[in-house]
Amino acid sequence: MSKRESSPDGARGPAGDVAMALADVRGVLVAWTAGASRLLGYRPDEAVGRRVADLLAGDPPSAALSSIGRGDAWGGRVTARHRDGHELELDVELVPMEDADGGGRWAMVAREPDGARGPDGTMALLKERALAELPLAFGVFDRDRRLVAASGELVRIMDMKEEELLGLRPRAMTDSRTSREFDDVLGKVIRTGERSRLDAFTRVPGEDRAHGWSAVLYPVRDSGGRIQGGATVSFDITGEDLARQRLTVVNEASVRLGTDLDVTRTAQQLADLATGRFADHVTVDLLRSVIENDRPDLGAAAARMVYRRAAQQSVLDDCPEASIATGESECYPEDSPMARALATGEASLHMREDLSIQSWLAHDAGCSEKALTYGMHSLILVPLRARGLIIGLARFIRHRTPDRFDADDLMLAEEITGRAAICIDNARRYTQERDTALALQRSMLPQRTPPHPAVTVASRYLPTGSQAGVGGDWFDVIPLSGSRVALVVGDVVGHGIQASATMGRLRTAVRTLADVDMPPDELLTHLDDVVLRMDREEGMDRGGVVQREAETGDIGASCLYAVYDPVSRTCVLARAGHPAPAIVGPDGTVEYPDLPAGPPLGLGGLPFESTELTVPDGALLALFTDGLIESGGHDADAGLQRLGRVLSDNAAAPLELVCDRVLSTMLPGGPADDIALLLARTQGLNASQVATWDLAPDPAVVGRARQAASDQLTAWGLDEPAFTTELVVSELVTNAIRYGEPPIRLRLIHTTGLICEVSDSSNTAPHLRRARIFDEGGRGLLLVAQLTRRWGTRHTSHGKTIWAEQSLPQINTASAPCG
Repeated sequence: MSKRESSPDGARGPAGDVAMALADVRGVLVAWTAGASRLLGYRPDEAVGRRVADLLAGDPPSAALSSIGRGDAWGGRVTARHRDGHELELDVELVPMEDADGGGRWAMVAREPDGARGPDGTMALLKERALAELPLAFGVFDRDRRLVAASGELVRIMDMKEEELLGLRPRAMTDSRTSREFDDVLGKVIRTGERSRLDAFTRVPGEDRAHGWSAVLYPVRDSGGRIQGGATVSFDITGEDLARQRLTVVNEASVRLGTDLDVTRTAQQLADLATGRFADHVTVDLLRSVIENDRPDLGAAAARMVYRRAAQQSVLDDCPEASIATGESECYPEDSPMARALATGEASLHMREDLSIQSWLAHDAGCSEKALTYGMHSLILVPLRARGLIIGLARFIRHRTPDRFDADDLMLAEEITGRAAICIDNARRYTQERDTALALQRSMLPQRTPPHPAVTVASRYLPTGSQAGVGGDWFDVIPLSGSRVALVVGDVVGHGIQASATMGRLRTAVRTLADVDMPPDELLTHLDDVVLRMDREEGMDRGGVVQREAETGDIGASCLYAVYDPVSRTCVLARAGHPAPAIVGPDGTVEYPDLPAGPPLGLGGLPFESTELTVPDGALLALFTDGLIESGGHDADAGLQRLGRVLSDNAAAPLELVCDRVLSTMLPGGPADDIALLLARTQGLNASQVATWDLAPDPAVVGRARQAASDQLTAWGLDEPAFTTELVVSELVTNAIRYGEPPIRLRLIHTTGLICEVSDSSNTAPHLRRARIFDEGGRGLLLVAQLTRRWGTRHTSHGKTIWAEQSLPQINTASAPCG
């Protein structure tokens, strides 16, 4: 057989070349030297990854297989097949090795047989060439830790001649902390005889940048088992280290992104995550419509829309390389790489010298100056796409990191940006839905409480700042007959638009029931029926088919209803599963009245009870939902104590200021649930504002009642409404005498309006009807309704009261007595 060798391109090399290769435990080649290429004709990229058996002309020797199975070295002759097809005999030596991870590998040294060389000389030459061509940083040290043998790879990476390197200790090879640590570990290995491993990320003299290295250190023993030195094999694990770093970034993205349902904060999470370990400068631009919580325009080209800098981060303080500040808007030029990325929806990788980047920088002096100043050398552009919509663009820039972005970095950028885009869109959708629910909620609450002669009021509504969404808390102030006023606070179970809609229906129901002057306990009973009916409607499908016989139990609410009478200075209260109000006296004493709790609305079949309290002038009534006293996980009793203290300390302060101080004290970290707060300061009517007459059930008293009312209006300086008042008094007193039962009482109340009331002990209420032409009666109430602003009937425990209210001229309103 010929002694000549073929190279991959057909050229012949000199005889006697030594081939070296490295295989894993499966027999797959993982390293291939130039000598192996000359000997067998395969280039490294053709050999690495193939099985060793594929390079043989026949089956491997059985002795070799036995030695490999035992993990022992083996030497012998095999028949290999050259790349061009011809067979050749090779002397081969197999040596087991241990890699950095503790796994097994096999070093193979092969050459064509040389008849002139004896076996010992051949093996010595093979070992010498094997060490020279070993593609690993391998070194042997004596007991004094001085280098006595080195592989060619170790000589190369240390950037020294072999004769300069031999005899040096590790700490003398480079002046670095890693070398000193390596020297110490090697000394321990030689002393103890125990293997060790050292991982480090450092720059060695023969490399232009830092690499990740993993070194295995083990003792070297003589034939008698005595330790004569140590050896080390080092592996470049930069690729594996970068892969671990990328995996870490992806894992952190899954944990950190989307923890806050806020668009800009989620964008900032992406910028913070990618800066440092992946990029040196990151910017996130979002469509202006996305930041403003509008749906992105599907009809417009994404590249032509206005974007706003939502977030950016840099390895340098204050992001000096940024061309615009956070919050500013930007439109990308049509021929810029950013516009093309948005138009195609595809991520792209660019280098500073790319023509597209040069063209863009040539037309943007600001960006060009920043790129030149800070040394930007590579750039990744990734459109933020979520659910088929492009909502923004992320830019990843390197200028401090020496390594340029590569294809693997592009894949990583797409991965984390894709996750961020979904999180940003989720935040946009949540914010949009929450704003809608909040707008619905606020539209159903009183926008402005009109002045009332009985109370001055102040209120606050705070939606929750959590992800639960807007709830169904509400409050209301409802004027009633007789200058009375109803104060209402309620809370619907649940959150979101459904809870807001339920709240609106309940508030409307309360106002409707309040218009018929129901006592608080009766009103809550009727309101309970309303909730039960709404709950049954929830159990019906859209076609109207009842799916359940009973209520679903999905709708529930609590409510506190209080009626304050400024004439008697009493307050009647009833509650349905709601916290009792706080009553603060003029002297600052705080009391939580012991009201019957009552069941929550929606249970049905259980009674409600009302309680009547005397409330002095200047007292403060505080009605609230449970979120105020339970926010932050506090116990309700502890919350009531804190609320009592702040109300007592601010009993005489203006109500708006009291509201602010209550919220700042009770909710320093913001509300965890929706909160409604209603404060009312009472002001009873003076005796001079009320006139009362007891009347006998005799038609003759009608005239005297008219005259008494006329005289009282003259005393109040109300001459203009005197004629109308006399007609109203005449009609109401006549009806009470004719259809009612004694005792009969006439009362006039002068506040911002004039109220005329006639009470009797009958429960029969009059009805407004239109009289026919020849009817002698039936026109009285119709006349009252036409002459007054409003009229009505309210039932009491002792009968009924018919009332009518007139508006007063503005000039006379100022002369009304003050309460």
